[in-house]
Amino acid sequence: MFYRPEDGHGLPHNPFNAIITPRPIGWISTRGADGINNLAPYSFFNGVAYTPPQVMFASTGTKQDQDGGKDSLANIAATGVFCVNVVAHAHKDAMNASSANLPKHVDEFGHAGLTPVNCETIPCARVEGAPASLECKLTQIVTLPGEANRVVFGEVTGVHLRDDCLRDGIFDVTTFQPLARLGYRDYSVVTDLFSLNRPDD
Repeated sequence: MFYRPEDGHGLPHNPFNAIITPRPIGWISTRGADGINNLAPYSFFNGVAYTPPQVMFASTGTKQDQDGGKDSLANIAATGVFCVNVVAHAHKDAMNASSANLPKHVDEFGHAGLTPVNCETIPCARVEGAPASLECKLTQIVTLPGEANRVVFGEVTGVHLRDDCLRDGIFDVTTFQPLARLGYRDYSVVTDLFSLNRPDD
């Protein structure tokens, strides 16, 4: 099968997200200029640089009570900071609850039954009990083609690691089984690992 996106795919559901899988989920916490916390999952997310450590996530689509984007984007543009929380399998239901399209004055931490904890280096909340959280300062927001497509880049200014996820000095993802986004409404978890030495090791 071959199709041009502008012509449509002719399938019951768009296969694009199912092609680019698995994707890590950036559970992005922000705080608005009004002091209200916000939390939302983004699966167009990844790390992009080591030194200094930097991450990105993409926000797509609009929201009726925000101009030009979603609450996370509006809060980051206003405050210049955000936090990336890693999603453990145990948090799958809370993560899903935080994806609801709620009014901008609603705190998703409370809606999802989560406890916010203040970050150390930025005026923002993080998810209590997350396996890891990355405190970030905004470096740039890039506008992409299409309606309300934005990529947010941030430099990591603080890193939280849950103590029980560290084994022999290694951040062991099997201790919490990170959630990965697939296509459609599908998810997966990381449970098994294998290692490969690079040719130049």
